[in-house]
Amino acid sequence: SEWVEYMTSASISPMTELRKRNGREEPWKVKYFAVGNETWGCGGNMTPEFYADEFRRYQTYIRDYGHTRPKVIAVGAGTSVRNPGYNWTRVMMEKAARYMDALSLHYYTVISDDWRHKGSATQFGKDEYDAVVTHAGFIDTLVKGHGAIMDEFDPEARVGLMVDEWGTWYDVEPGTNPGFLYMQDTMRDAIVAAITLDVFNANCRRVQMGNIAQLINVLQAVILTEGKEMVLTPTYHVFEMFKGHQGAELVQSAVECPVLEHEGLRTPMISQSASVDADGRVTLTVSNVSCDTPMPVELRVDGMEANIAESRILTGDMHDYNDFTCPNKVQPRPFEAVTVEKGAAGTELRFVLPACSIVTFCFE
Repeated sequence: SEWVEYMTSASISPMTELRKRNGREEPWKVKYFAVGNETWGCGGNMTPEFYADEFRRYQTYIRDYGHTRPKVIAVGAGTSVRNPGYNWTRVMMEKAARYMDALSLHYYTVISDDWRHKGSATQFGKDEYDAVVTHAGFIDTLVKGHGAIMDEFDPEARVGLMVDEWGTWYDVEPGTNPGFLYMQDTMRDAIVAAITLDVFNANCRRVQMGNIAQLINVLQAVILTEGKEMVLTPTYHVFEMFKGHQGAELVQSAVECPVLEHEGLRTPMISQSASVDADGRVTLTVSNVSCDTPMPVELRVDGMEANIAESRILTGDMHDYNDFTCPNKVQPRPFEAVTVEKGAAGTELRFVLPACSIVTFCFE
C-alpha cells in the first residue's frame, strides 16, 4: 500500500513527502502493476489456490490516488509443450477474475528437457531447426487454450491475456557468464518472432500484451551491445517490419498451406496476419518457416484494388546472424519479385517466398 502511494499519489502524506525528499516532486503514472512473478516457481512455489488468495489480498492495496489506478495483472501459468498449465488459469479465473485486469502467461521455446543443455544458438542442424519452429508454433495452441478457459468466466474478454515472457532459450554463448544469459540471434529466431507476433495479432481479442524476454543482450534479444558498439539482431528487424500491426485493427485472413511437423508438433509452413490502420493502410506479414523449401504463394486481397506502397523481405540461411564484425549481414531489403493482377473480386498477388523468409506488404 505504501509503495503504490509513494509512486502514484499527489496528496500530502508521509510516503509522498519521502518521494519528494528523494528527488521526485510529481508522482509517476504507473500504467501496469503485476502482483508477483512466476509464483508457481521461483516466485514462491505456490499452488494456484494459495496464490489466488494472496493476489486477492494484495491487489486490494493497489489504489487510485487521484488520476488513474494501474491495471492489475495477476500471475498466470508457466507453460511448456508437456505442461500447458491450464489448471492454473482455471483456478485463477474462478477465484479471482473479478479482481484482475489481466492474467499473464509465460512460454519459452526450449526443445530440451535438460535445462543444462538446451542446444546452441548458432550451431544446429535441420532437425533442431524444425524442433524450435514447431515448439514456437505451439504458442498458438496455448493462447487459444488459455483463452477458451478465460472465455468461460469472462465472455466479454474484459480480462486481458498478457504473454509477458516469451522467446527462444538456448545455451549461453561460449566464454560468457552463464548467469547473464547472453545468446546470439539467427534467422531461426527471426522466424520464431514472426510466428509469435502473427499469433498474437490473430488472437488480439484476448491477447492485450506480448513482451519478448528480453530486450538487450539477454536470451532472444533485439539488440546486442559491446562497449559503445551496438548490433541489431534479426529479431529486431522482424519487430520493425511488423510495426504496422500495432495500434491497427485485425483483418480476418486465412491460409491453405503444407504443415511442418516434428515429433508430433505441427505448425503451418506459412505464417501470416493482416491489419488495417486508421488511414486505411493494410499491413500484411507473410513468412515461410521452412529452412530449405521455397514456397510459391498465391494471395488474394478481397474487395479492394490494393496498391503496394511498400514490400520488404528478411531472409537468409537459417544460421545467419549479425555480429560486431558483420553487423548488417541480415537486414530487410526491397521485395519486388511480385506479380499483381487486379479484378472485380479484388487484388491477386503471386510470388515465391524463399526458405526461411519474412515478407511485409503495405497496401494502400
